[in-house]
Amino acid sequence: MLYYLYATPVASVIFVLTIGLSLYVFSNPQWYTKLMLHPYTLYRDKSKWYMVFTSGLIHKDWMHLIFNMMTFYYFGFGLENMFVQFSGALGHVLFAGLYIVSLVLSDIPTLIRQKNNSGYYSLGASGAICAVLFSFIMFQPKAMLGLFMVIPIPAYLFAFLFLGYCIWASKKAYDNINHDAHLFGALAGIGLTILLYPWSIGHLISQFF
Repeated sequence: MLYYLYATPVASVIFVLTIGLSLYVFSNPQWYTKLMLHPYTLYRDKSKWYMVFTSGLIHKDWMHLIFNMMTFYYFGFGLENMFVQFSGALGHVLFAGLYIVSLVLSDIPTLIRQKNNSGYYSLGASGAICAVLFSFIMFQPKAMLGLFMVIPIPAYLFAFLFLGYCIWASKKAYDNINHDAHLFGALAGIGLTILLYPWSIGHLISQFF
């Protein structure tokens, strides 16, 4: 653990803070309505802007938390290490920026789409974690991922399938999952990675040709 705190302090803080705050609201559910993203309220009361951030630190239940944190553990710590390899100590700051900015960007479509829906709430770190995952894929497109945690699949193929599913689910699915946050989080991760490291496009292409 001390190694992670030294080598990847930003990922470590995000990991611990997200788990800690999620566990707290599990035991104190009255905090859900205070910390979840509620577009209807935020659109009418800009002082509630903090919901964009706090909603990314809490989760609905154990399964939601475990799935997100497993994904972050496998890719977040590795991505911060990559950023440090590319940019030195500045890489820690850039990784923090990617995570935070992606969290905000992933929620913008939801804020616009649900601003008049008083019954809509959203929570979870999925948008920012999708950004981390897709940024990782930009650098290692042929890494093997586990589809449904079981089926081995190359990262680039997973990316295409995931984006296609998110687009479809955003329009058709009625499963109480914020697919817009997943889609726009992934796109934010790709866009911010290209902004930070323009050479990542050439690197990605070189992996196939």
